[in-house]
Amino acid sequence: MFEGLTDTFEGIFSRLSKKGRLTEADVDEALREIRLALLEADVNVRVVKALRNRIKERAVGEEVHKALNPAQQVVKIVNEELTRSLGGETFTLTYNPKPPTIVMMAGLQGSGKTTTSGKLAKWFKAQGRNPLLVGADLQRPAAVQQLETLGEQIGVPVFSEPSNPIDVARRSVEHAKETGRDVVVIDTAGRLAIDEALMEEVRQIGQATIPDYIFLVVDAMTGNDAVTVAESFNNSLELDGVILTKLDGDARGGAALSVKEVVGKPIAFAATGEKLDALEVFHPDRMASRILGMGDVMSLIEKAEQAFEQEEAEAAAQAMMEGRFTFDDFLEQMQQLKKMGSLSGLIGMLPGIPKEVRNMEIDDREIGRVEAMIRSMTPSERIDPKLIDSSRRRRIAKGSGTDTQQVDALVKQFDEMQKMMKKLGGMGTKKAKGKRNKKKGRGAGGRVTPKGGGPAGNSRVTPKGTKAKKAPLMLPGMDRIAELVDED
Repeated sequence: MFEGLTDTFEGIFSRLSKKGRLTEADVDEALREIRLALLEADVNVRVVKALRNRIKERAVGEEVHKALNPAQQVVKIVNEELTRSLGGETFTLTYNPKPPTIVMMAGLQGSGKTTTSGKLAKWFKAQGRNPLLVGADLQRPAAVQQLETLGEQIGVPVFSEPSNPIDVARRSVEHAKETGRDVVVIDTAGRLAIDEALMEEVRQIGQATIPDYIFLVVDAMTGNDAVTVAESFNNSLELDGVILTKLDGDARGGAALSVKEVVGKPIAFAATGEKLDALEVFHPDRMASRILGMGDVMSLIEKAEQAFEQEEAEAAAQAMMEGRFTFDDFLEQMQQLKKMGSLSGLIGMLPGIPKEVRNMEIDDREIGRVEAMIRSMTPSERIDPKLIDSSRRRRIAKGSGTDTQQVDALVKQFDEMQKMMKKLGGMGTKKAKGKRNKKKGRGAGGRVTPKGGGPAGNSRVTPKGTKAKKAPLMLPGMDRIAELVDED
């Protein structure tokens, strides 16, 4: 979403870093570019003006003047002020000590409210809660059926009845208490535009249920219009937070940067994809880092922790370093990687990635082709790829809908990776052994068990004065990414 902003900020910071000393004119020029970039991103004019003034006040003061590296200090200031515009602190949700905790969802029709209700229920379930979905949208045809389908997919019950939205909402709370559900997520009706009938209905639902949280679901693709919608709802409902949908789309990002400063309500969650697990707590500091091209390592780590079991990951790393890594292991790793989201999204979280790489379009469907090739292999072929001769290649290609060249390339890359990982594993062991021998004053014959208990330990070693050999990467598009990173 923020590609244009990120490219602009990177260009500005690159030019500033080449100046040993910053003048007020340098700062003014940078601020003009920042202002234009924010306006082009459809950020609210009031927010742009406030952000620019705050940055200028700090950037031309003693804070930068006395800094050893003025350019880096300006980057720090921009990062902090951008974080402030995005909300400052991460939204913290607390639970009602007398369950259930009631969450009411509001928003315009088409904002993704019903789907987001399902995503939020799944998020609550992942936190160890027992949520109940409530279909109080009786205006839109099939809204309740859609919610029931979502509930079935995530294993969460849905309460609704053909009466009126206010009664449905009130009785849902009673039903939750009777069935031991500690969180109630109420999906209310939306309209194509803001009108008094919509506001009155959600007000009455609020009065009937006394929700702990009222979240407004806003389509980030609507840009600055989303802020107008948020203001109107907040004037009638006293919102507790905003949930932005379609944050992974190609909109310019104005809604995310404007809503907190204009409406005064934090962004609580952000939907980053169509899958039901694509809902994340919104972290202003991490989003600011991503906008400035600094990546988002913490979110990447959290995604990896959710997708990968620690013991399995350690066992796979150990097998890889010892040269025992098979196509079955690789297939399992790919399955877990897919749980983390799209490759493009993951690459965008890595710091220091060139914009040519970050903005690349990577077709995740290519992963399916790699999986198909591996699944078309026999168990023995997956363990020992050397068995795959020309006739076997033809069989694998036919079974996976690919061609023999693709199968051949996959096998060769896998073989190269095995050799290189085994070599790195040996180097790690040798390095660890040498360190221990040096401490004890022994020769090369000393015995050592590296950290982690296995031959590879936790070391990834490149001999002094040499350039590490680049690992062949089999994920689609990764070979080109590696080339671009090297070029940069």
